[in-house]
Amino acid sequence: MAYIGVQPRLGNFQACDAITTSATTTFNLLVGGTAIFPQSAQHCLVSLNGVLQAPISSYTISGSTIIFAAALTTDDSIDFITILGDTLDLGVPSDDTVGAAQIKADLISGTTALTSAPAATDEFLVSDAGVLKRVDASLVGRGKVLQVIQDTKLDRSEISVANAGTFVDISGLSVAITPSATSSKILILAFVNGSQNVGSAGGFFTLKRDSTEIFRGDAASNRQRATGNLASYSNAYINGNTPVFLDSPSSTSELTYKVSVCSDGSNTTVYINRPSSNNDNASYIAGASSIIAMEIA
Repeated sequence: MAYIGVQPRLGNFQACDAITTSATTTFNLLVGGTAIFPQSAQHCLVSLNGVLQAPISSYTISGSTIIFAAALTTDDSIDFITILGDTLDLGVPSDDTVGAAQIKADLISGTTALTSAPAATDEFLVSDAGVLKRVDASLVGRGKVLQVIQDTKLDRSEISVANAGTFVDISGLSVAITPSATSSKILILAFVNGSQNVGSAGGFFTLKRDSTEIFRGDAASNRQRATGNLASYSNAYINGNTPVFLDSPSSTSELTYKVSVCSDGSNTTVYINRPSSNNDNASYIAGASSIIAMEIA
């Protein structure tokens, strides 16, 4: 059979069961004894008494029934009713049949763009050597800074450290940060000004996460394990130390990072932001200390 235009290739063509006419306008539509629901009157071919009927003007469809414009009689004959199915439904494309030419150029537009940072449950599509793959957003953009928190200590203080090897927290020099994911790392940047009396080893300082020391040297006999030591070469000077450490806490609870100090055993006091001598002249510094915590995705 010849067609004007493209020959139909897809469709769900079904012939309805035979219908016995009677003096009414409405008849049930069945296929194999089961009700069928045509999409519209235009999706049906109806032959009555050998004449193909016009949709809408000659009949309409309501659910699984056909309604003729005028009541039939027992002498009428419904030759056939063929259901064409949804002619716009192309079905599922075959594997490897959809290409760039079949996808609209404006498929991704302002209406589909993200308006905020991707959530960990979002997904991206990437091409891996020509193979399309799905990537969770939690794996994208690693290494970016998610939040930065800083604390500064601008005052000068004395810390009593009576026992060698017992670390005491520096008051006013700590940061509390709550990681957004257990996979996040925390980058700690600190600047610590401190000293002990001249002639001593200078005292020591260490980085802590809550009460845990997180950045210190390995055990080495009787040596004090610490992050670094403080100045002791002159009563008039202090030593600026800059410990840097990338921590992996594997937590989403609030964490407090801080700096603690201890004595070398020769002295009982550690001085923060000032030398051990407290002379009031331009030769003696009033220093500053700080600590910064950065959450790294």
